[in-house]
This record gives sequence, structure tokens and C-alpha cells, in this order.
Amino acid sequence: MPAASRLGRAGAFWTSASVLALVLWSSGAPSVLYPLYAQKWELSLALITMVFATYQLALIVTLPLFGNLSDQFGRRLVMVWGVAMIAASAVAFAIAPNVAFLFVGRVLQGAGSGLAMGAATASLVENNTTGNARFASSLATVSTAAGLTLALVLSGVFARYFPMPLFWSYILLMGLAVTAVVALILTPDDRPSESRRWRPQTLRLAPGQRGSFSIAALSVSLAYCVGAIFLSLGSHMIGQFTHTTNAATVGALLGCSSAAIGVTGLLLARVRPGTSVLMGALLTLVSLSLMAAAAGFGSIELFLAWCFVGGVAYAFAFTGGLGVINQAVPAHHRGGTLSLLYLAAYVLQAATAIGMGALATAGTLGSAVSVASAMIAGLCLVLLVLLVVNARTRPSGPR
Repeated sequence: MPAASRLGRAGAFWTSASVLALVLWSSGAPSVLYPLYAQKWELSLALITMVFATYQLALIVTLPLFGNLSDQFGRRLVMVWGVAMIAASAVAFAIAPNVAFLFVGRVLQGAGSGLAMGAATASLVENNTTGNARFASSLATVSTAAGLTLALVLSGVFARYFPMPLFWSYILLMGLAVTAVVALILTPDDRPSESRRWRPQTLRLAPGQRGSFSIAALSVSLAYCVGAIFLSLGSHMIGQFTHTTNAATVGALLGCSSAAIGVTGLLLARVRPGTSVLMGALLTLVSLSLMAAAAGFGSIELFLAWCFVGGVAYAFAFTGGLGVINQAVPAHHRGGTLSLLYLAAYVLQAATAIGMGALATAGTLGSAVSVASAMIAGLCLVLLVLLVVNARTRPSGPR
């Protein structure tokens, strides 16, 4: 293909942002539909959360083995592979005759996201032409929020107003994935000039990055743990505690959270990463209180407040975490380091989802919410301690 017909560096930047949106779209596409699957196939909450966490478990396997692929073969090629797997996952969901296909679909989503996410985030940083180094982290937050919001709202609309409610959301996802692959093919080839034979490598930190990485990974993990509650059991919580069965309403409520993430992310491009991490931890504590209150009182207004504040907290925590690591890590370690960060975050997210499902099945959903709130609050306190220690021992650290 002639060079003139290709997208330039700016095109690569925005295409990478669309890939991040697609990754979160695929992750959130089934969330509003889980109650329908549970009713159709008589699935327990433990099994539903296992389906949800299969995505994270696939990522946990993919990231250590293939997290450094984009450092050796280029961001574009690895994103193409990842998006192609997301397209295949959409097919598995669309034709699913039983719960086994949901597990297959989540494995494909997780593996594809594991390949695409680190490569896309690194590509945003490297193709950023704005002159504002923080814009890449902010746009990553906005992109993922936009993808998740559209997935939640449209899945709810399709489930409420369209025939075959478990079909159309995935057909749309497949079409978007194919479009993203075409756009990626049109972006410049970014393979490294030195060709090396690839082999799986242990993900490891560059020297001197342990403190920055700990803060960044825990901050992103906070966002992901709260996201696990929204995406795995949010629909069940709203339905059980407020007796709302309208899928469009549930999708809109959950979509408010991801919309708040996106709107907040737009405002964070000029906020220092350390400040963003601090605000994310504090706002997460507030959102956990609202979540517990919403579950206790069964108030749809409190659920709306939880969704909104939780979304703002997610934006601060996620953007701040990425900003800290992007400032600290050299370019030739960026893909592997980001993959290691996402690995840590997804381990905690999977544990949150599976743990809540087990507690809800063995006891009540309310008790599961209380335990999860206490555990995530503990992570917030650990992060706050790390910020204080880092400020005292390394005054020039992430800001």
C-alpha cells in the first residue's frame, strides 16, 4: 500500500485510542445481560462471576507470556492480533447455546485484550503529538470510559427493545472490531529496526521503578476492583435492591458510572499524576460508603450517586496510575511494564469478582457487598500510606 494512503502518526494515535475503547466495550458488553443469562440457564451468582472473571484469568495467563510482544514486533501488529481475537469472542457470544460458550467468549476477550491493551497504551504515549505528556494517560481513561459506556447503554437498549436481546450487542462489537483492524492496517508500520527472535520473557521492572510501580499498580487496581463490582454484579444489585427489572434502566444507571469516568478524564490532562492518585483513593472511600448505603436502603437515588462518584474515583485512580508509570518508565521497557501493571490489576479484579460471587451464593448479596467494601477500603489505606512514604523518601517522585 502506498505510504500516501496510510494514516500518519496522528492517525495511529487516535486509532490506538479506539482500540482501548474497543477493549473495554468487549469487557462490558455482557454485563447488563448477565441477569438474562442467569434466568435463561438457571445460573448462580457464583457461576456468573466465574464467567466474568474468566476474562481476567485469561489476561493473567496472556500478559506474563506475551506482554512484551509489542516491544519486539511493534504496537500495530500486536493490536491487530488482539482485536481479531475480540471479534472472534463476539461470534462466540452471539451464537451461544449454553454457558460453555460464554466461558469461551470471555477467554477470547481476555486474551485479545491482553495483547491489545498494553500495546495500545504504549502507542498512545509514543504517538502523542499534543506536547502535553499527560494527555495520553487522560485520553486512555476517556477512551476506555467511552467504550464501556456505549457497551452498557446499548446492551440495555437492545435487551429491552429488540428481539433476540442476547445477539445484537455482539454483532455490533464484531463490526467495530473489523473496522478497527482495517484502521490499524492503514497506520504506519512501527516494528523496531532491530529484528530479534521472540521468546516469552518474565515481566520485570526496570531498575529503580519499584516505588513508582507499586503506587501506579495499586491505583489502577483500585479502579479495576470497583469496576469488577459494577460489571459483574451491578445489574443484580440494582435489580435485587431496587426491584428494577428494566434492562435499559439498569444499563443507563451503570452507564452513568462510565460516563462519569470519561467526563472526569477529560479534565485530568493537566492534573499531576500523584495528585490524581491521591484523589482517586479518597473518592474511592466515599464511593464505597455510597455503595454500602445503596445496598442497605435499596434506594435507586443512592445507586445513582454510587455510580457517579465511583466513576469519578475510577477516572482519578486509573489516570493517575498510568501517569505515574508513563513518567517513570523508559520507552524500551514501556510495553512490558504496562503489561505487568495490568497483570497486577486484573489479578485483584478477578479475586474481587470471584470472592463476591462466592459470598453472595453462600450468604446474601448484601453481605458480599459489605465484605468487598471493607477489603477495597483497606487497599485505599495501603495506597495512601505508600504515597506518604514516597513523598518522604523521594521528594522528586511522581507528582
